[in-house]
Order: sequence, then C-alpha cells, then structure tokens
Amino acid sequence: MKQRKLGASDLMVSEISLGSWLTYGVGVEADNARACVDRAFGLGINFIDTANVYGRGAAETVLGEALAGRPRDRYVLATKLWGRMSDHDQGLSRTQVHKQIDASLKRLRTDYVDLYQCHRYDPDTPLEETMEALSEVVKAGKARWIGFSEWSPDQIEAAFAIPGVERFVSSQPQYSILWRRPEKAVIPVCRAHDVSQIVWSPLAQGVLTGKYDPDAAPPADSRAASDAMNTAISGWMRREVLEAVQRMKPLAAEAGCTLAQFALAWVLREPNVASAIVGASRPSQLDDNAAAVDLDIDPALFAQAEAIADAIPRARA
Repeated sequence: MKQRKLGASDLMVSEISLGSWLTYGVGVEADNARACVDRAFGLGINFIDTANVYGRGAAETVLGEALAGRPRDRYVLATKLWGRMSDHDQGLSRTQVHKQIDASLKRLRTDYVDLYQCHRYDPDTPLEETMEALSEVVKAGKARWIGFSEWSPDQIEAAFAIPGVERFVSSQPQYSILWRRPEKAVIPVCRAHDVSQIVWSPLAQGVLTGKYDPDAAPPADSRAASDAMNTAISGWMRREVLEAVQRMKPLAAEAGCTLAQFALAWVLREPNVASAIVGASRPSQLDDNAAAVDLDIDPALFAQAEAIADAIPRARA
C-alpha cells in the first residue's frame, strides 16, 4: 500500500483509508466491522477515519473495540466533531470541542487521535473561539493535528488568517468522477496552504462500482438496498447517473481493472489528494479497492470518463 504525506503534518497516510460513515455501528454487524479492520491492516491500510456523530458514537465504539490491542503507533486515527450528539450538544464552541474530544477518546479507547476535524463550519461560533479550542486540544496532547470537512475557500482562508493558532493540515471534501466541485476553488486554496485532501465518497456511495443496473432492483446485499445505509444514496440512483456509470465500464475494462478501481485511481491522480476514504461491509471489498493504488491508467481514458460524467443532466448528490 502506497502512502502520501498529509499536508504540513508529519503523518504518512495510506492512499486508501477505511471510513465508517453509515457502516460500523449502524448498518454493519460488529463481527464484520472487525473483519474489515483486520483486512485493512493486512492490506497495509493505516488510516482509519470516523466521526462522533456516526451512529451517535456507535462507530467510534466499534472501532475502539476493533483497534484495541494494536500498537497505537501503527495506525493513523481521525475523528470529527460538529454534528448533533444530543439536544444540547452540537457545533464547534470551546465547550463542545473539549467535551466531544474527551467523549471520542473514551469511545475509541485511546489517549489521542492523530487528526481532529471540524465536520462542517459552525456559523454560530466565532471562528477564533473554535481555532483557539482546537489549539488547546493539540497542546493537551489529545490530538496531533487538525483538519476540516466541507469548508468554503473563504472559511479556509479566514482560519489561516488567525494568528497564534494551530494550522489545518487536511480537508475532507466529497470528490469523485461524478462530483468534481473541489477542483474549482477548494483544492487550489488548500494547495497554497499545504493542506491535503482526504476525500469522502470517491465511489459515490458505491454507484461507481457499476453494480447498480438502471433496469433492475439494487442487489440485496448493497448499500442502496439497506434501510440503515441508503440515506445518502438517492441522488446517485437516478437513471441518467446509473446509465452514465454503465458507459464507463468499458473504459475500466480497457484499463484492465474494475470500475471501482478505475474510479479510485481517478481520484488519486490528483496530487493534492492524500487518501481516498472507502467504506466496506465485507473484507473482499477492500481487496478490490486497495489494488487501485498500483494502477497506471492512460489519462485519455480518464478524460473520456470525465466527459461522460459532465454530460449527465444536472448531476448532483
């Protein structure tokens, strides 16, 4: 498994990382979750991403159990805060930053996380307060580095303009062949500040595996067929999207790989991307995904896939 440096940090992260949104503690049984974590390590995946709000703490709890006993310096662990944990707990205030990091560490069974991320921007809290609180968490040794997810270029610039605080090293945007918005402004701003991308949904909730036939019901064991895991996939299940994805399959075949591998390799072609987060409900999915890092695909094939995606009417999640 190849690794890339994460922004201005000293962290080296695997190009494929294991995520836990809608899976562990939610739609995937604990035994399968542990098997996926074990397989990830076996493949050389060293980067695990989660968030306090995934399953309202359930994902962190499952990962804490699955990681227990492993040498802490053998993996990079990231979590997030901002999401609603209760009627009184949400956002990026100083109180929430300190409360949520302690709760996350307890669930994860560790003394620190390598990366602590703002899940979204909090317009109700002064940015200076958030940045100062995150800096306090780092100084306390509870997090090594900080990042953000889905912030606008203006919000990113504003954070870097605050003196005397910790600097962000990572950005976590949605990014795939079907969702290229970060390329316009977020990636250039991040590149200027030595911030790397850790991208979520590089397979568009699994749609870019090509397993969804526009003329058939979703496979029984798929995310789209699961009431626990299909809450964010509906935008990608439109006929015109599924038909476009089917037209990408011959490109992957010409490249000698699966469509999922092709889509992941496309994401990793961007130098500012440090890692692509994948979700897995069974270990075999990780085997397929991890192989993407060794592919050398003709850029002309990527260009054809981009043209197919760009032609989708109003393509959006």
